[in-house]
Amino acid sequence: MTSSSSPSQDTQSFAQNHPDGLRADALMEEDVAWSHEVDGERDGDQFDRSERAALRRVAGLSTELEDVTEVEYRQLRLERVVLVGVWTSGTATDSENSLAELAALAETAGALVLDGVIQRRDKPDAATYIGSGKANELRDIVLETGADTVICDGELSPGQLIHLEDVVKVKVIDRTALILDIFAQHAKSREGKAQVALAQMQYMLPRLRGWGQSLSRQMGGGKGGGLATRGPGETKIETDRRRIREKMAKMRREIADMKVGREIKRQERRRNKVPSVAIAGYTNAGKSSLLNRLTGAGVLVQNELFATLDPTVRRAETPSGRIYTLADTVGFVRHLPHHLVEAFRSTMEEVGDSDLILHVVDGSHPAPEEQLAAVREVVRDVGATKVPEIVVINKADAADPLVLQRLMRNEKRSIAVSARTGQGIAELLALIDVELPHPSVEIEVLVPYTLGRLVARAHSEGEVISEEHTPEGTLLKLRVHEELAAELQAYVPMPAV
Repeated sequence: MTSSSSPSQDTQSFAQNHPDGLRADALMEEDVAWSHEVDGERDGDQFDRSERAALRRVAGLSTELEDVTEVEYRQLRLERVVLVGVWTSGTATDSENSLAELAALAETAGALVLDGVIQRRDKPDAATYIGSGKANELRDIVLETGADTVICDGELSPGQLIHLEDVVKVKVIDRTALILDIFAQHAKSREGKAQVALAQMQYMLPRLRGWGQSLSRQMGGGKGGGLATRGPGETKIETDRRRIREKMAKMRREIADMKVGREIKRQERRRNKVPSVAIAGYTNAGKSSLLNRLTGAGVLVQNELFATLDPTVRRAETPSGRIYTLADTVGFVRHLPHHLVEAFRSTMEEVGDSDLILHVVDGSHPAPEEQLAAVREVVRDVGATKVPEIVVINKADAADPLVLQRLMRNEKRSIAVSARTGQGIAELLALIDVELPHPSVEIEVLVPYTLGRLVARAHSEGEVISEEHTPEGTLLKLRVHEELAAELQAYVPMPAV
């Protein structure tokens, strides 16, 4: 008698003995059972396993720009700004020139200037800089133009920044923050970056703001915390201020260490009695162009404000053969932030330690006299008022002849040049030769031919009045400094009997 079994038992037994075969049969039956007419609408499109796991592109999400101008605009990421100034003194033209300079600073920093407004007031408003009513009008201008930043032509207090931002509902910065941003972009050397960082921290310290957890207090009081936490601890914003002060102290030490290297170089030049000439002037007046024209230094020249920040010292020679150094310094600007003057004091000492200042002014500027006054104010701050000065009126090829005549009439020691075309450069070199300090001792010596090094030093460190080659040696009549005169004293010819 044969035993019978159910189909399910047979299938289970087959699955235990042949698991792969059963799975293949089941899949085959499933494929046969699936009908496009019946199941197609219900299941939709079917994907292979590889296609289902692959990355799928979604059309219409690309933001790539094809137009060249749009690509350039996207790369720059220009910030849209509105300028606002307060006219407290001077003429309307003066206030407009100041706002025009602020616009140039904003463009240098990478912003797109949409509009600029000026308000006439006796003094800036203590709360919102321009007053509550004008602040509401400024908010309407911001909404109309679609600006995302307001730049004020002055240094705002922390309270003014907060209150004005509350009204206009966009970011508000002042002239000082804008200049610091430009300096941060253009600083290249280690010392320049450190000086900018120090100035930024000095500016930021009183303007730290906090909300939420920034104003919550840390646990303070008893030993080890726990239950015995008596007294309030530091808030987070107080901790941030303390850390900034510690960083500022560290930065000052680093800048002082860097200053030592420059001071050693200065001492070496003083020991060798090498005269030094410092190029100072308003930003974008053409100082770097003049340095390149005089020495071929190859310094970056660009038509923007504060294009070069790091000082450059190059060797130069007067038409008479005297060696001197020519130093390019950081550019100045009206209302230069006090933080920058303090941070860059070590760099600006090049001006105070020089023997002659070439004060470069842009002859094509609408108000060159204001540039002269702004630079002299900073020079006075660094203690360089006793250094002789030559006013170099640059860009003479583009300046109004009447403006040049007025400047040269008002500035007695002045000369008009063009660093671009070379106009007046030869006359400037001759004037430098005359104005540089001259050695104090006049002496006549007969140097043996075996001591050619003394003759070379006489040419490099002194002024040779006459030179004659005799059978006994080189007969020199020259002016030298006291140290070299003492060395040459042994070769003074004996008077004829």
